[in-house]
Amino acid sequence: MLERLFHLKTHGTCLRNEILGGITTFLAAAYIIFVHPDMLTATGMDKGALTTITCLVAGLASLLMGLWANTPIMMAPGMGLNAFFTYTLVMNQHIPWQTALGIVFLSGLFFLLLTWLGFRERILKAIPVSLQLATAVGIGLFIAFIGLQNLGLIIDNPATLVGLGPITRPALLGLIGLLLAILLEIRRVRGALLLSILAVTVLAIFTKEAQLPQTLVSMPPSPAPIAFKLDILGALNLSFWAAIFTFMFMDLFDSLGTLLAVCREANMVREDNRIPGLPRMLTADALATVGGAILGTSTTTAYLESASGVSDGGRTGLTAVVTGILFLLSAFFAPVVGTVPSCATAPALIMVGIFMMRSMGQIDFYNFEEGAPAFLTILFMPLSYSISTGLAFGFVSYVLIKVLLGKWRQCDPFLIGAAALSLISLWT
Repeated sequence: MLERLFHLKTHGTCLRNEILGGITTFLAAAYIIFVHPDMLTATGMDKGALTTITCLVAGLASLLMGLWANTPIMMAPGMGLNAFFTYTLVMNQHIPWQTALGIVFLSGLFFLLLTWLGFRERILKAIPVSLQLATAVGIGLFIAFIGLQNLGLIIDNPATLVGLGPITRPALLGLIGLLLAILLEIRRVRGALLLSILAVTVLAIFTKEAQLPQTLVSMPPSPAPIAFKLDILGALNLSFWAAIFTFMFMDLFDSLGTLLAVCREANMVREDNRIPGLPRMLTADALATVGGAILGTSTTTAYLESASGVSDGGRTGLTAVVTGILFLLSAFFAPVVGTVPSCATAPALIMVGIFMMRSMGQIDFYNFEEGAPAFLTILFMPLSYSISTGLAFGFVSYVLIKVLLGKWRQCDPFLIGAAALSLISLWT
């Protein structure tokens, strides 16, 4: 049955690899169960309900991606998108969170329409190969940067913006985990990232950096305080169309960048740079945003941490299904999930960054027409802490260079349109 559903042999994988990949992806992304509710509570939303809905949305969206699109990519409420929801819409513009959910819902509907019309896939086809490769590298650096921050090795520095943090006990544990993961990977041990996470978690418990859970199972809080409370009619106000567009733009390039990078890591990109099943992936992404808004959360999108599961052997939708089931179960086992400290998952993120640097060698930096925009794409993703910003600089610089060289006909009309939208977003 599993072979018929997921075509494991065709993708060169097996049940063990898929399960390991799903578990690794879950452990690498489980932080969202705690980080997302903490952020959205600033809007006045109920934290207990947010925790339950985060697990529910991440689980159901990942199941949709796995069962329908047969791809090893998990989905959950997106970081960055939730910050825009909380700090820009609700706290700065004083929009009620119910109306803000309505804005997310409408952005998801328009996103779905763009997908059905084929515009999202068409945009992806218009992106030059050099920028596609640069996207994977930039996202890898971004993930590694987040991992170093989670370890406390990269910290804020007023003089230089960033600096080296102190080698604390959690940082030391993380470095041990990183070294272990590297050695296991060199030895080609399957499940290297997962074994590293488990080993560091055990060390953290022994060194009192993590605690065994007091209880194993607890009933999840009711989602009733925020579920189905979105205000769609209020979101139809003309003054909110800019916010709807912003959500669409951010989700468009975040999801496209993530799908592209993870699919390349999973060897799902064909020789003609097409990705089989991409329309279903994009549709699942849009449906997840619509459904998430109805249930009571900000924009749901594909997750970068999927690359950790892919690096651990995941190649089909079964990986996403395993991840989705674990998210659903985590609503009942939140104390157990909370045992895994960030110093255990951070090394996995750094390792993913190493894996995704492989695309660097395929970029022709001697050809400045291709190399310069690729470099800007790579550079701005970690430095601006935004995938969409990196893509925006890549699109704009690529088109400007071609236009100034009199080679604008080499630019796909959709790429020119994407560059124009990117320029608007950067300007505003």
